[in-house]
Amino acid sequence: MKKMNRIKSVLVDTGHTGKWLADQLEKDPVTVSKWCTNTSQPSLETIHRIAKVLNVQPGDLLTKI
Repeated sequence: MKKMNRIKSVLVDTGHTGKWLADQLEKDPVTVSKWCTNTSQPSLETIHRIAKVLNVQPGDLLTKI
C-alpha cells in the first residue's frame, strides 16, 4: 500500500507519540495507529487538526505525489 500521509514521520520529528496525538485529538489510539501505518486515512478536517496540534502545515502531513 502506498503511503498517503507522513503522520508517523512528523510525530517522530516533533518528539511525540501516537498515544500523545490520540489524547490531544480525543481519538482512540488504535485509530491514530492506523493513520500512522497508512492502514486508514484521516479526513481533511482531521489533517488540519493534527497539523494545528503538531504546529506544522497540513501539507507537511501529506506524501508528495
